[in-house]
Amino acid sequence: MRRRHLIRHGEAVVLVALGGIVGANLRYAVGAAAGEALLVTLGVNTVGSFGLGLLLFDARADDLLSKRLRYVFGTGFFASFTTYSTFVADIALTTPTYAMLYTVASYAAGFGGVIASRIVVSRMATAQLRSPTVSDE
Repeated sequence: MRRRHLIRHGEAVVLVALGGIVGANLRYAVGAAAGEALLVTLGVNTVGSFGLGLLLFDARADDLLSKRLRYVFGTGFFASFTTYSTFVADIALTTPTYAMLYTVASYAAGFGGVIASRIVVSRMATAQLRSPTVSDE
């Protein structure tokens, strides 16, 4: 029993690490291509919030994604792709006025991403309920 638990735990660690490697490298590539700017961090964190919201609301609505995929994408990929440590550093390094505006914009965009993901999952679930199946015809 203990051995099975250790194997499952080890598998989860490997899945999170694989997702983290991809997410961190993609974040680096975005920063290198677009430049390390406030808007890049804002965009990355908004996309990450949307993606995490999709995972969360999918788990609550349809549970289409397996636990393994949620490890890879949620705990691994999106956790390392989003850059809230950069967000904090950006705030510390900018003027107080920009820092305040940037903070408000970042939180608004993050919550907006989560709300948008909820709308997407809700509409997808509704569409699945409405679509006829072969047995309905």
